[in-house]
Amino acid sequence: MVVRRDSAVGEQGSGGSRKTGKTAKKATPTKKAVPGKKAASARKATPAEKATPAKKATPAKKATSVKRTAAAKKVAPAKKVVATGEAVAVKKAAPVKKVAVKPPTDESRTALVRRARRINRELAEVYPYAHPELDFDNPFQLLVATVLSAQTTDLRVNQTTPALFAKYPTPEDLAAANPEEVEEILRPCGFFRMKTKSVMGLSKALAEEFGGEVPGRLEDLVKLPGVGRKTAFVVLGNAFGRPGITVDTHFQRLVRRWQWTAESDPDKIEAAVGALFPKTEWTDLSHHVIWHGRRICHARKPACGACPIAPLCPAYGEGETDPEKARKLLKYEKGGFPGQRLKPPQAYLDAGGRPAPPLGAA
Repeated sequence: MVVRRDSAVGEQGSGGSRKTGKTAKKATPTKKAVPGKKAASARKATPAEKATPAKKATPAKKATSVKRTAAAKKVAPAKKVVATGEAVAVKKAAPVKKVAVKPPTDESRTALVRRARRINRELAEVYPYAHPELDFDNPFQLLVATVLSAQTTDLRVNQTTPALFAKYPTPEDLAAANPEEVEEILRPCGFFRMKTKSVMGLSKALAEEFGGEVPGRLEDLVKLPGVGRKTAFVVLGNAFGRPGITVDTHFQRLVRRWQWTAESDPDKIEAAVGALFPKTEWTDLSHHVIWHGRRICHARKPACGACPIAPLCPAYGEGETDPEKARKLLKYEKGGFPGQRLKPPQAYLDAGGRPAPPLGAA
C-alpha cells in the first residue's frame, strides 16, 4: 500500500507538471470553444481539438513514459518505506509482550495489596491441601531433602531419600558414612557428588556444633553447607512453624507475571512480596504460589483457560486460553495424575490426590 501512495505522488508531481504546461498554452482556445462543460476535462479535450489521432497518440505515449519514469524514480524510496514500515512494526511488537511484566502504571499501592491478597485467598480455596512436596518425618530429613531438591524434581528426591534415611537416619550416621556409598544412593538426583559433599558436610556441622539437632534460627541454618535462604525458610516454615517465604523458580515466575514485583533477585523478591502480606501468611502463601506454578501456570505453556484466577492476572493470554485445550495442560491431581509425594498428607488424598510411585516402579 505504501508503494502505491508514493508512486501516485510521484506521478502527480512529475507528469502533472508537464501536462499543466501544455494545457496553459492551449487554454485560450479551450475556453472559447467550450463554455463550461469541458472545463473539468480540459486535459483530454485540448489534445483532441488541436491534434490529429496520430498526434493524440504522442501525448499518450509521453504521459505513459512520464509515469513510468516517475514510478521508476520512486521505486527505491518506496522499498525503503516498506522496509521502514516493517521495522516499525517489529519494534512495536516487542513492547506489547513486555507490558505483562511491567507494574501497571495506574495501579496504586493499595490496589496492588488488595489484588495480591485476593489472589492468595483464591488459591487457598483451590489448594486447601497445599503442603511441602517433600517427604519427611523430622527437621533433619526435611533439611537434607530440600538440599537434594536443587536442580531436580521433588518427586525424584522423594523416590531417593527412603534408601538414604533407612541407612543413615541421623546426622551422626550420615556424617560418618562412606562418601562413595552415599554418592551411589544419590545418583538418581543428579549432581550426586556435589550433593553428597553438601549433605555430609551439613550433617557433620549439625553433629559437632548443634548436638545433632537442626537449629531453628535463620542465621544458624544459612551457615550450614549447601543451605541458603530458600532452604532455610522451607525448614523454618514447615518443620518449626516459623513464617518464611520460599522464593523458588515457580515463585519468581508467578509473582512477576502477576506484577507483584519487577525484581529478579530472590532476596529482593522476598522483601517485595513479604511487604504485601502479613507475616503469618508467608508460609502458606509460598505453598499456594508454588503449587499453582507446578499445576496450572507453567513456564512455557500456562493453562490460562483453566486458571481460577484469570480475571485477576495481568498476564492472562500468554498461554492457552481455550478451556478444553487448557485442561489438557494441567498436572498432578488437577490433571488426574499422581502427585510428587510417596507419603502425602491425608487431606491431599481426601481431595482426590494420588501418591507418587516409588523409584523404579512402572
